[in-house]
Amino acid sequence: MANAIPSGVNARIGEVTERIATRSRDTRARYLERIALAAERGPSRAKLGCANQAHGFAACGPSDKSMLREGAGANLGIVTAYNDMLSAHQPYETYPELIRSAARRAGGTAQVAGGVPAMCDGVTQGEAGMELSLFSRDVIALSTAVALSHQTFDAAVFLGICDKIVPGLVIGALSFGHLPAVFIPAGPMTSGLPNDEKAKIRQLFAEGKVGRDALMEAESQSYHGPGTCTFYGTANTNQMMMEIMGLHLPGASFVNPNTPLRDALTTAAAERALSMTALGNDYVPVGRMLDEKAFVNGIVGLHATGGSTNHTLHIVAMAAAGGIKLTWDDFSDLADVTPLLCRVYPNGKADVNHFHAAGGMGFVIRELIADGKLHRDVETVWGDGLDAYTQEPMLAPDGSLAWREGTAASGDEAVLRGATAPFQATGGLKLLAGELGRAVIKTSAIAPERHVIEAPARVFHSQEELQAAFKAGSLSGDFIAVVRFQGPKANGMPELHKLMPPLGVLQDRGHKVALVTDGRLSGASGKVPAAIHVTPEAADGGAIALIRNGDMIRLDAVKGELKVMVDPEVWAERAPTPANLAPSHVGVGRELFAAFRAAVGTADTGASIFAV
Repeated sequence: MANAIPSGVNARIGEVTERIATRSRDTRARYLERIALAAERGPSRAKLGCANQAHGFAACGPSDKSMLREGAGANLGIVTAYNDMLSAHQPYETYPELIRSAARRAGGTAQVAGGVPAMCDGVTQGEAGMELSLFSRDVIALSTAVALSHQTFDAAVFLGICDKIVPGLVIGALSFGHLPAVFIPAGPMTSGLPNDEKAKIRQLFAEGKVGRDALMEAESQSYHGPGTCTFYGTANTNQMMMEIMGLHLPGASFVNPNTPLRDALTTAAAERALSMTALGNDYVPVGRMLDEKAFVNGIVGLHATGGSTNHTLHIVAMAAAGGIKLTWDDFSDLADVTPLLCRVYPNGKADVNHFHAAGGMGFVIRELIADGKLHRDVETVWGDGLDAYTQEPMLAPDGSLAWREGTAASGDEAVLRGATAPFQATGGLKLLAGELGRAVIKTSAIAPERHVIEAPARVFHSQEELQAAFKAGSLSGDFIAVVRFQGPKANGMPELHKLMPPLGVLQDRGHKVALVTDGRLSGASGKVPAAIHVTPEAADGGAIALIRNGDMIRLDAVKGELKVMVDPEVWAERAPTPANLAPSHVGVGRELFAAFRAAVGTADTGASIFAV
């Protein structure tokens, strides 16, 4: 059935892809030249000195030590984000032994090359630690480079799943782009308290109608076991993206942890990584694989599934690591032709387990290929182009891993629809521009009547200030909350989730409210219109620092406008409002990241410390 899928690609998709390739020609050529040179040098392990090699296998068992000493088989590096505090990463505890065993059966070896930090935005929401969250992505990239710097590996597998971890691992992997790379997910936790019920309890708590005991019980029923959180935030968007870009095995993203199928997929991923090295005849380096077409496929997947706005930062930074220059205009143009096929919380009531049961990634990829919205002629870790990703894994009667064609029809059209009858004709993301700079807005969860908001500004310099005003009862009527000095240079660009319950309460009371901020909200943005990632940011001379209380602002997600309706002469005479950022620069390790705040780029270039 896969062979019957049309091969043509939509004209706009092709146009944007070509535009990216043209823009990136010089940087991409230099990158490919660099990784080709690294590949020509061949596997480095055998070229190391005897003492260097002995250090590298001193702790191995006799058979692995013999294999590494002789240098005959491939050696697989494992870069892991395991820790047992975070639900998404706890299942990775047992993966290294599964991978080592698979490597031995395949005639190779595997070693844990190193660990990378894995922090949870859910734990740090509204706390000082959140101001390190975005920077942790670049720390993870640096840590990945350190892990692979021993140059004793012929390929690598990457164990990471959540918000900043996967993008950081991709950036790090691309710095060793001559090596094959396979990403191995752990899967989502089983369904608990429905996400819409959890959101309702949060809002009732914000209104003072239920106590903390009720809130804690709801949260504990929602986040209750191993695996990713089940809403469609950044972590699960990561998994979609890794699959649609060909870095996962087909159908691997949303299989629950600690199941026989999950273990079978992990074993197969290790085997596949070993088969892709330069020692064999099927060499697929990750730096060559992740080309312009692969990144366009990732952005199309983001739009088609209504994924996390964080990826307007992450995909740009990831692509730059491979010499590819993406812009927010590319995101916007691709959104204009990509149908929205999914309704998963916060864009609907379903969670990712319901999405997977309704047809999941195999169905989405099949529909997008058939609609001409994906490049099918790309390299993947599975080796058969993107058509193979319409299949789904299963266990054969003998317990072995097998593959079957994915469903041709949605199992639940309230969750997942085909490209001929989507939830909306365009993707759930819009680029905004105007006197305040550029921003993005996620529209897929916002009622159409709220896509245009014109109201006076209420200015705050932290989410705590807004919450205090809400609790004091001083927020009333229509307004647009401007929460500024929340960008990467100011304080690391934290997510501002705790703004959503009070703004949601006010919206439900009939007020027209919206948010404009140079901070982040991520995949859980929800039902309140929010222009986020405003750039230039307030701390970098952005016009958002000029806004005063009462200024009329127009947020128009239909026309793509973010305008301030102030007399131009008055506007031109204004000076930026200063802010005391010192409290955000010390404590909880923040003093260690002064160099990051000084070096970080703008939101539309990925908010990265690395040169682009």
